[in-house]
Amino acid sequence: MEKTPAGPRKRVVIVEEGELVEVHFDMPGRRPLVGNIYKGKVETVLPGMGAAFVNVGERKALFLSEHEINDAMLVAKGFEPWRGPAPIQKVLRPGDSVLIQVRREGVGKKNPQGTTKISLPGRYWVFLPREDRVGISRRVEDRDTGRRLRQIAYELKQPGEGLIARTAAHRASKEDLERDFKYLLGIWKGIEEAAAESTAPKLLHEPLDLVRTIVRDRFLDEMDSLIVDDEAQYKEILDFLGYLHLERLKGRVKLYRGTMPLFVRYDIERQLREALQRRVPLKAGGFLTVDETEALTAIDVNTGSDVRHRNQDAAILNTNLEAAKEIPRILRLRKISGIIVVDFVDMASEKDEHKVIERLQEELRKDRVPADFIEITKLGLVEITRRKEGESLAAMLGDMEED
Repeated sequence: MEKTPAGPRKRVVIVEEGELVEVHFDMPGRRPLVGNIYKGKVETVLPGMGAAFVNVGERKALFLSEHEINDAMLVAKGFEPWRGPAPIQKVLRPGDSVLIQVRREGVGKKNPQGTTKISLPGRYWVFLPREDRVGISRRVEDRDTGRRLRQIAYELKQPGEGLIARTAAHRASKEDLERDFKYLLGIWKGIEEAAAESTAPKLLHEPLDLVRTIVRDRFLDEMDSLIVDDEAQYKEILDFLGYLHLERLKGRVKLYRGTMPLFVRYDIERQLREALQRRVPLKAGGFLTVDETEALTAIDVNTGSDVRHRNQDAAILNTNLEAAKEIPRILRLRKISGIIVVDFVDMASEKDEHKVIERLQEELRKDRVPADFIEITKLGLVEITRRKEGESLAAMLGDMEED
């Protein structure tokens, strides 16, 4: 942790094979809204936009699209959810109370976005109290495991409820899966009770803080260690692991007592400084240039001074393979979303091109945020899409500088 005028700032990073792949900041003095659940009051309904604005007691009302109306609300109004969204003016009217969750922070002058498709994440499940479906994380690739989790989900949930098995669920026992579901169900019952006793607008539920969220979601069995430099935080993490019935992971939590700052000791500060450079060097002498715009992100691959290979084709293939490994790391680290267009160095061999695309797809699968290879365009450009996961690293660091 580091001290700022607004209070302690917590920084959490994830390192794989010595390389920084993710960074998360807890912004002092700024309360995030994403994940909050409110009892809100509908202010206005705009049929032409297919949307409504819902007052939740925050600085700006939540923008609610008709596509974010949950199944239960549609059924209650006589609509069939499987036929698609209903006209919002047929579902909501000004003055109506509605349970709503923030799904995206406001950007600039845009209002935060809300959804009535409530989701409550746990260690192993995401509970959807008003959506009747079952899903499995795409990172659970084993079919037998997927079938097992799907069967357990149907045993646990009631009709009208939904469950999505998270990545960590693939190694969880049935007892752990049942315990996690009961925990989430208890949270939901508490939200319902609070809503029944409250007058809109009212905040009903806030998600876990940054550190506990990371411990719950990312401190998995394949993680070697979790290193923390604050003794109070260290004890809180151990207590939280006990609460999650994850005593087996407590031994991997290490309290750092060195005199050198933790992020300096593990070369994190340098990597953070270099995280947003336009030019990204590759190990063999090639480099990438990364240009982020509002419309898309363009990444250009260059061979540079790659002289380790005797012929040009070998040098080009090596550079492209390195780039195919580095680009997904950059997307994760910088939290780049939307459309990403990559201009690899032109390859004469289709076999080499296949190797590069295969490497790229393999590395993209490591990303917990959905990131997909789409196609190679007619101009030979590779197109990738990645789901938005909040502010980009550039935006977060810019906000920190303003603080």
